Amino acid sequence: DAFVLGNLAGVPVAFLARHGRGHRLLPSEVNYRANVWGFRKLGCSYLVSSSACGSMKVGYAPTDIVLPDQFLDLTKGRRSTFFGEGCVAHVSFSHPVSSHLLDALARAAGETGAVAHLGGTYLCMEGPQFSTRAESMLYRSWGVDVIGMTNAQEARLCREAEIAYATLAMVTDYDCWKADEEHVTVDMIIENLHRNAALAQDIIADALLQIPTTPDWPCHSALRNAIMTQRSLWPATTIRKLGPILKRYL
Repeated sequence: DAFVLGNLAGVPVAFLARHGRGHRLLPSEVNYRANVWGFRKLGCSYLVSSSACGSMKVGYAPTDIVLPDQFLDLTKGRRSTFFGEGCVAHVSFSHPVSSHLLDALARAAGETGAVAHLGGTYLCMEGPQFSTRAESMLYRSWGVDVIGMTNAQEARLCREAEIAYATLAMVTDYDCWKADEEHVTVDMIIENLHRNAALAQDIIADALLQIPTTPDWPCHSALRNAIMTQRSLWPATTIRKLGPILKRYL
C-alpha cells in the first residue's frame, strides 16, 4: 500500500497498513522487506507495530495490550533478511526488541490507563488458519505469552535496517486453548480490535513525544560490526538495492 505521511505534535511520522487497506494480503503474502525498506528510505529510525494477537496466558485478557520483548518464529520460507546475493551480514538478535522504545510505550500505556503487560514472548505462526487445539496446548506448554502471524519478520528486518522496533500486541482472544471461552473467530478479533484502536493510537501518540530526535540507541548501529563481506566485494546491484540500509557504510 502507499505510505501515509504527516506530523504528530511536530514529529514527522509515516504509517503503513501492512495488509493493505481493506486487509487484502495474507500474513505470508505481506512483503515485509519492501515495507521496512520503505520506512528506511523515508528516513524512519523508529518503528512501532500494532497488531492483533491471541493470548496464551490466563492473565492476559482480550483488550489487554502486551509489549513483548522476545519472539519465537515458526513461519516457513518467508524472506526475513535483506542480505545475500554477494553480501553477508549477521546482526545480533538476542534481544530483538528495542528496550528503550518498549519502555516509552510502557510509560505511555500507563498514562492512558491501558491494561498493559511489559515483556513476554510472541510466537509467530504461519497461518492463515488459526491454531488447532493440539498446537495451542503445545505452545502454552512452551511458556509463550501471545500468538500472532506478522511481527517476527518485521523485528528481524528492522534490526538489519538499523531501525528501533517494538510492538503493541493487542489481545483479541484466547486462541483455542481455553475451554471455557469461545474459540477465536474473525468477528471476535474485529470487535476487540475496534475496542482497542483508539487506545493504541493514544499510546503511540504519547510515546512519540518520548523518543529522542537524534537516534543513538544500540539498534541504530546494528550493522556496524555485522557485515562479513569485504566492502570491495559487494556487488553493485546489491549496493543499489540496499542503498537506504547500507549508505552509511559505503
